[in-house]
Parts: sequence; structure tokens; C-alpha cells
Amino acid sequence: MLKAIVVGASGYTGAELAQFLTRHPSIELSGLYVSEGSLDKGKKISDLYGNLRGCVDLPLQPLGVSGIKAACENIDIVILATAHEVSHDLAPLFLAENTVVFDLSGAFRVQSTGFYEKYYGFTHQYPELLEKAVYGLAEWNAEQVKSTDLIAVPGCYTTASLTALKPLFEAGLIKQGTKPTINATSGVSGAGRKASVVSSFCEVSLQPYGVFTHRHKPEIDQHLGTNVVFTPHLGSFKRGILASINVVLSEGVTVEQVNQAYQNAYADKPIVRLMEGTLPALKNVVGTPFCDLGWAVDGEDLVVFSAIDNLLKGASSQAMQCINLRFGFDITTSIL
Repeated sequence: MLKAIVVGASGYTGAELAQFLTRHPSIELSGLYVSEGSLDKGKKISDLYGNLRGCVDLPLQPLGVSGIKAACENIDIVILATAHEVSHDLAPLFLAENTVVFDLSGAFRVQSTGFYEKYYGFTHQYPELLEKAVYGLAEWNAEQVKSTDLIAVPGCYTTASLTALKPLFEAGLIKQGTKPTINATSGVSGAGRKASVVSSFCEVSLQPYGVFTHRHKPEIDQHLGTNVVFTPHLGSFKRGILASINVVLSEGVTVEQVNQAYQNAYADKPIVRLMEGTLPALKNVVGTPFCDLGWAVDGEDLVVFSAIDNLLKGASSQAMQCINLRFGFDITTSIL
């Protein structure tokens, strides 16, 4: 029986992780931690999330740097559901305790130290860990995930976008010199649990943000292998992401080739569902770990649609896929 802890467990993603880990037949959830200054320390996680009552009633324990060694005693798995700069500082400390670290922040997703100064506002101090970290896009990097102790779980927008685009790019179907254009809308839970006027439900309207400046754009560029145009939107709903992506196909590419590219990529991947005769809708993925893909072709123009739950496939359930891969379990264990 492996033992796992979640750091930053009071957020929406932490609550989802607690459920997945509790359901896992080969993993024991051994601790839930928050920062020493958290207002939630000492509370049961089920006091914050009533749906967990009777299922996960562990307390949220305060954790500082001095307590990491004790927290890691007999622990195999550490999941960081913490802010980017916090994960940056904590990951090396947990790795030093011989644990396998799954980081849900952006702290180790892009192998460029300059990227962090520009998009995250801090100077990255661990270039050697950036080289070591594996990007945990589960359907594409399974073998690499199996052989590392630091997995950088992708962001929600990037998961939706890359899952849709990588089959086309890998098959050489995207016209050279063109940029896929991604318009993606996320529910307000993507902004986290912390109170803010910007993400207050009564203040939110359907609106674009981060135009040409969003940090997921260069993340998509690096892991796709080509530049994209990415425009995120905030929607007035709780959870889920729908991405509508316009692609110019190479000359002569047929509908059959597009269909085959997606079949080749995902026919044996149970978490990605290829839509038959219909297009994705958020109501079909919210509360599930699935990514639903659908597409339509008109000559050289392709529109592909990708739908996920931003807290699940966009965060916690993808982390669980990576945990299953890393430790040799079936990829759907505790997820389906």
C-alpha cells in the first residue's frame, strides 16, 4: 500500500484529489496539509466540502518548511496543489525526502527559466529540475512519466488544447506557416477558491481576458511544437472548459485523414472520447475525467472542439492518471 499526502488541500482541486486517493485500492491518503497561515488549518476537509462528509474527514494540518521531513515519513507520493512560487520552493524539499512529486502548478511545466520571469513573476532557481520534470499530459507522455520523480501536471487550458491539436500536428496535417487559433472558455472555478471581485459569480460575464499575455499560450507552443493564437474567456458557470479551435489543413488533406489521426491517437485511450455524429458539450464532461473531442471539416478549414472539466481532466484526475502510470496501476484506477 502506497501512502500519499496532498499539500494545498483546501482548494477545489485538493478536495477532488482527496476523493480520488481515498477510492484508490492501492493508495492510502495519509495527510492533508495547508499553509501555516491558512484560515482553514485544523478544520476537517469535510467541514469545507460537505459532499466529503463520511467519505473523507481528515483534518487540514498546517505545514511549514520545518515540518516537511516529519510529514514525509513513510510517504511515497506528494501532490502539490499549491501556488506556482510555493511549488517552486517546496518541490525540491519533498524530492530530497525520496518522495515522488506531482505538481499541479505551473512551476515546472516549461523548460525555460526566462519564461517564469516573464509570465509568473519570479526567477526560477532550479534549472536542473526543469530538465528533469516530465510534462504529465497522460495520453502522450506515459513512458516518460513512468521514469521520473517529478511530474508537472498540465494546466486546464493546455490539456484541452493539446489533446485536440497534437494528433493533427503529429500526423503533419496542419498547413505550414499557419497558426491554430484557440478560443477557450472556462468556468469560474479555474480562478480558485480564494475570494476575488474578478471571479465573484455575480460579477462574472462572458468575457475575454489575458489576450496575447496568458501564460498557457507559451506552454501550449512548447508542448505542441508550433505557435498558436490563444484567447481565454471567463464564463458565468462554475466548472468546465470548452475550446473551439480553428486549423488550416495542409493542401489535399481529407476528412478521412483527420478522422484517422484521431483514431490513431486515442482509440485505445479510455479517458479521451471521440464524438460520433455530434459535438462536445460541457454538460457531458462536468463531473467526469473525460476529454470529449469533436470536429468538422470544410475544405482546408477544420474546427475541432474539446471539452473537459477543468478541475478533473484539467487538474486532479489527470494527476491521478499520472500517479497510476508512475506506479504501474491501470490508468483508470479510482478515476472511473
